[in-house]
Amino acid sequence: MAFLVASCGKKEVSGMISDDVPLDSAALKVAVMPTLDCLPLYVAETLGLFGREGVNVQLCRYQAQMDCDTAIARRRVEGMMTDLVRAERLKQQGMRLHYATATQLSWQLLTSRTARIRQAKQLDDKMLAMTRYSATAMLADEVVAGAGLQDDRVFRIQVNDVSVRLNMLENGIMDALFLPEPQATQARNLQAHVLMDTAADSLWLGVLAFNRDLTDNSVRRQQIEQLLKVYNQACDSINAYGLPHYAALIEQQCQVSKNTIDSLPVNYHFRHASLPDVKAIDKAGNWLKKQ
Repeated sequence: MAFLVASCGKKEVSGMISDDVPLDSAALKVAVMPTLDCLPLYVAETLGLFGREGVNVQLCRYQAQMDCDTAIARRRVEGMMTDLVRAERLKQQGMRLHYATATQLSWQLLTSRTARIRQAKQLDDKMLAMTRYSATAMLADEVVAGAGLQDDRVFRIQVNDVSVRLNMLENGIMDALFLPEPQATQARNLQAHVLMDTAADSLWLGVLAFNRDLTDNSVRRQQIEQLLKVYNQACDSINAYGLPHYAALIEQQCQVSKNTIDSLPVNYHFRHASLPDVKAIDKAGNWLKKQ
């Protein structure tokens, strides 16, 4: 498998979790990932908060951001949890997107214990798993440039599925990779070394985006407003009770071990719905212009 990954260069690996539930045309459908930033939506669904507020929301689960992109582009969903780089790229391609709220999505660049990489400059002639035209690709460029490495000496391998990416680290197939939470915590429990943490730099690139055409429809616009109200309620519940209270839900939706959940940062705090930082949007847009 290591040989195949290395020989494919920027090979795409992606996946999707199917709910096997018929899509409701009246529902506000949102593409989500098995990542911690999506927890408020999972909590809202589990606690029945959407129904309590009278809003019909259907979560569509995917394993890769590119599948979320495809779903919204083909109008299978009205909204998606993604990062600003991917969202800005869709906008550059002509899609009208509305940013409903920033999210708690963060990324860590981790290296395999067996790779013995402790500094960014040691990524020379190594494989790094990421997703093209995403926050991870932008961050990879920053790391390579900051370390003074030649761009073509760090081999970016496209692995879109976050669970596959984590498995590659667990099996020593990949030298370095970007992971969100809670997968990053599971990697650290496996003695992976952290080279970068966007949360430590207060760089929040996650966003809940909707097809802007929806805002021209009063019913859909009201649904989005109600969803954000429920989102805030779910954030309050998580902050009040803590992540351990929702351990079973995190384990189920994010496909990580109970030990991983016990190791998550105790001070993890979810913010109410708020617009993304303009600087973060500009950062994503400026990077895309260079590609």
